[in-house]
Amino acid sequence: MKRAGGGFDPAYNAQTAVDEAAHIIVAAELDNVAPDANWLLPMIQAVGDNLGELPELGLADAGYRSEDNLKDVPIEVVVALGREGKEHAQVDAQSYPHTAAMAARLKTDEGRAAYRKRKWIAEPPNGWIKNVLGFRQFSLRGLHRVRAEWKLVCMALNLRRMAAMAA
Repeated sequence: MKRAGGGFDPAYNAQTAVDEAAHIIVAAELDNVAPDANWLLPMIQAVGDNLGELPELGLADAGYRSEDNLKDVPIEVVVALGREGKEHAQVDAQSYPHTAAMAARLKTDEGRAAYRKRKWIAEPPNGWIKNVLGFRQFSLRGLHRVRAEWKLVCMALNLRRMAAMAA
């Protein structure tokens, strides 16, 4: 994975899909490849497999944006096209019709409101995993072992959330 100060570190890229109402992680995956764009469709499918039905709406940050994802996505999604608050260059609607449609959607009040939800749905579990559970690095080595450890950490967070909800 690319390091902010330059160079690269051996690292993993964890993905989670979170339920809006209960803030329970409903799908968790992990890989050793930096880009997120390859994960949008598999994560939607993982949610469908785990819950027995696809979600009504998916919210994703700019890392998941690609014309193929927006073209092939089986549900309604709101995917950022860049960092929030930054001006975006015009999208060529001829070459990238689905990206242009998403840009138009994100300019509407409804599109902006939907995307803003992502902050309080998707981000808190990451903070809880780091700060509440104290999980900052993997104990195991090897991709298949680390994937299992990641899912175990997500399950531990879910159990903690469920216990708090039951109380």
